[in-house]
Amino acid sequence: MLPEAIQLHPLETNQPITVGIPGSKSITNRALILAALTKGPTEIKGALWSEDTQVMTQCLQKLGFKIQIAQDPADNCNRTLTIQGQAGQIPGGGSTDSPMELYVGNAGTAARFLMAMLCLGSGVYRLSGVERMHERPQSELIASLRELGYVIETPNDRLPAIIHGQGPRPGANCQASIGQSSQFASALLLSAKVGQWEINLTEGSAEVAPYVQMTQQMVEAFAQRTSSTYQVEPDSSSGSYFWAMGYLMENHAPKVAGEIKIAQWPTTDWQIDTRFPHHLPLPQTLSRERDLGDSIMTAMVLAPWAAQPTRFTDLGRLRLQECERVNAMQRELIKCGVKVEQLGDTLVIEPGVVHGARIDTYNDHRMAMCFSVMGALVPDMVINKPECVKKTFPNFYQKLASAPPLGLGMTITQPGSSLALSEDLLFA
Repeated sequence: MLPEAIQLHPLETNQPITVGIPGSKSITNRALILAALTKGPTEIKGALWSEDTQVMTQCLQKLGFKIQIAQDPADNCNRTLTIQGQAGQIPGGGSTDSPMELYVGNAGTAARFLMAMLCLGSGVYRLSGVERMHERPQSELIASLRELGYVIETPNDRLPAIIHGQGPRPGANCQASIGQSSQFASALLLSAKVGQWEINLTEGSAEVAPYVQMTQQMVEAFAQRTSSTYQVEPDSSSGSYFWAMGYLMENHAPKVAGEIKIAQWPTTDWQIDTRFPHHLPLPQTLSRERDLGDSIMTAMVLAPWAAQPTRFTDLGRLRLQECERVNAMQRELIKCGVKVEQLGDTLVIEPGVVHGARIDTYNDHRMAMCFSVMGALVPDMVINKPECVKKTFPNFYQKLASAPPLGLGMTITQPGSSLALSEDLLFA
């Protein structure tokens, strides 16, 4: 188990490195919902096994879906999940007096995807999570489900919420907004075929929401597949940290580091963050809506080494995620000596000298991993509460510390210590 804080020591190896990354969280949780609603067994290979996907799996098991879990020899953060679909039936549920309790932690995909799916059941369910999950927006999804005719009880249009399953509603239709999160439209689309709903996407929404496109493509792929096996591709957002470290080392410490490659980089365009390496070196402007997803945060920690100031635009949704990421990124970059200006939902980051700092992570996995990128080059980088990486990448620090060629060979200690932590202690 990771300690309360860790100190990262700059890379010193000059060996070539090829790092494997775990499966995509976004694809894994979509695949679990689609498999549950399909008839018969589906074997999901390369599925991410982290806090967010474990929460989804546990909720489906509590609902009565049979799921077999097997180790994946390729990565200890992946699993092969075999789920017995019930052809659109939701096996379990509670009553009005005693709703079935389903806990989603801080997993936005689990909360939103399950909320829509539970409407197809015949019982009563109560969805809840951690305090931050109760603060995150749900109102647009709840409004869409109510428009379809379903009863959802919540005093403030957030979690916790009580969902009354009423089964399919043939011919019901609703508008699907992605103003606050594309996960709302995705949640509706995943259950629409079984629910016999007509989902009207806001004009142009699929074009500005790559994750909605991913959902549409996965729904189509499940409908057309001829095999009971589904392969999850590696997570591009997770891969962005290694692309970034490789870029930093190649361009700013070429005498020290060997080339860093990522094994089995995705070949589809399903994940917007697969584009990350195409934005190196950084352009003058990057948009959260058009250019990158969560990996735009990875790009931010590279901006101090850019040839010009970099504008990161359309960041409004980052304020609504695991933490208020716009303010958090600005605050922590400033700690490192970086000049950052916030202009509405835009951050302008200036090139300049970077120094080490003690980074607060706000219980946000992406904050921890982004600032760990800097630790590949910058001495005295300390990451507080690094265990938050368990949300999507529990073995992230193990991969940093593992010996080349499969790891980066980074020395990771407790702050002020010269004694390297064992790999066993670096798993979240």
